[in-house]
Amino acid sequence: MRIFIADDSEILRNHLKTTLAEITGVEICGEAGNTVLAVEAILKLHPDLVILDIRMPGEGGIHVLKTIKQHSPRTEVVVFTDYPFPQYRRKCAEEGTDYFFDKSTESEKMLDLIRKLAGHGQ
Repeated sequence: MRIFIADDSEILRNHLKTTLAEITGVEICGEAGNTVLAVEAILKLHPDLVILDIRMPGEGGIHVLKTIKQHSPRTEVVVFTDYPFPQYRRKCAEEGTDYFFDKSTESEKMLDLIRKLAGHGQ
């Protein structure tokens, strides 16, 4: 499973790369810290899964989500955010997100999902 990480925090991107590298069958195919670079790379690389922050420099993660789903609807998107407010959950659901997790309380749930998607049960 090829994963792309789109988050403006370099620390978080590095942590996710390290953590996800331990899951057999997972390959990090790219990363970006702003929406312009994220959209450009995702449309070029065609990852299986995108881990996406809502608050990013540029037009924001919801714009990235909408663009991904318009051009590559089979790409699964995990919104992973510090802003798990109902209005964001609702908007992301409307734009086609596959999964939505709160960074502060649901990190392990997201990792369990990725293990499952990569074929490791849970």
